[in-house]
Amino acid sequence: MKPNTLKALSFAVITAASFAPPSFASELVDTRMGKIEVETGYPSEASIDKLTYELDYQRACQAYIWGLPMVGLNQWKKAHDDVFKVRNGQLVAFLGFEEKLGILTPNFDTPYIAGLADLKKSGPLVFEVPKGLTAGMILDSWQRSITDVGVVGPEKGQGGKFLILGPGQEAPKAEGYIVVQSTTYLVFFGVRLLDADRDKAVRELMPLLRSYSWSERENPPKEQVVRAGEAKWSQTPPTGIAYWESLANALNGEPVQERDRFFMAMLKVVGIEKGRPFQPDARQHKILVDAALTGELLAKANTYTKRFESAYWPGTHWKDAIAVNTTQRAPDFEQLDERASYFYEAVAISEAMRSTTSGFGQRYMGAYQDKDGGWLVGGNNYRLHVPANPPVTQFWSVTVYDEKNRQMLVNESKSPDVSSRNPLVKNADGSVDVYVGPTAPKGFENNWVQTKAGEGWFP
Repeated sequence: MKPNTLKALSFAVITAASFAPPSFASELVDTRMGKIEVETGYPSEASIDKLTYELDYQRACQAYIWGLPMVGLNQWKKAHDDVFKVRNGQLVAFLGFEEKLGILTPNFDTPYIAGLADLKKSGPLVFEVPKGLTAGMILDSWQRSITDVGVVGPEKGQGGKFLILGPGQEAPKAEGYIVVQSTTYLVFFGVRLLDADRDKAVRELMPLLRSYSWSERENPPKEQVVRAGEAKWSQTPPTGIAYWESLANALNGEPVQERDRFFMAMLKVVGIEKGRPFQPDARQHKILVDAALTGELLAKANTYTKRFESAYWPGTHWKDAIAVNTTQRAPDFEQLDERASYFYEAVAISEAMRSTTSGFGQRYMGAYQDKDGGWLVGGNNYRLHVPANPPVTQFWSVTVYDEKNRQMLVNESKSPDVSSRNPLVKNADGSVDVYVGPTAPKGFENNWVQTKAGEGWFP
């Protein structure tokens, strides 16, 4: 049969069928969404609306989990712009308890100095790190490590000038700089001061930290590091539609990564699209608000169960707090769940923070359950036994965070931490018992962190 004859016959059959009396075989299919009506295999008009709503909602839930590291960093940048009102790329010092309260799971013992810069505005940026006991990192907008900094960095604590380049920015001809390239315009950079004498470190090292654009190198701004002060702030990802506003804002400022193109397609149907203002219609707004609520619950389950390989001590509930690679890549996949687990409860990562070498870098363990599998709650009293002579060069600490905001626990003593740098009551064998709960054991007040009944916490 010739091709044109086949086409004519097919058209004739379809045309004839269109004049036949309608005959629909309708049935109801039980699903998790309820009963879905189908007619001769096709979803009914009402079912199509229900199914496409569910499709968009599910995509938004997954996009919530995907966007966590970018939103966390974007919220910190917003604080620098709107709360601290510092120049683009200026360093801010977070030294005391109140100043650090906005940070996701910070260390209580060590001062933080951090900056965020939009390289699209500044051009290449210089970050000067002095010689001394500091440890830090430079990250891109997705919180992927670009390089470690300080004693754990390429300058090995001897001081150095890092020249940070954004997408498409070429390195100028200059000697004496450690040149690093970011694939995003927003970058995070900073250090912790690790000297046991905090006051000395703040007095001698902090003034030597500097950041400025390459174009300002001959005459850098005089004011470099400023204190965060008493202003209330938070980089915890917001709830509701504000989460999506933050994500849309961050995505619009960055090139789309090749690995993220499918997620950009998922977001387009709910009103988040590169190069367009975020103006969701009523249907999209409802989906996004619902997905932010469900997405956070999914993030909690993902963080607290850690279904990927993360056990630190077999037979216990202690987990490797940083189970994600600094590149966020595994051999055959991108570490979506591992990434979300860490960045839901924390901010910033470096290779040195995942060290397995005693005396180098840091190591973090977390737990959410007691030895019997019960969730850690503020109304109970707990004991953590730290054996004598743990394998650390500088210090160990146990810091308690509230479950709701993943920030340092606020209590009457304004101390969420027990550290080997502080005077502790030791047992006869040199071991230490740390107590967490609403009441302090008599004589062990220095070994105790106070919690509140009705509130979850984790160390």
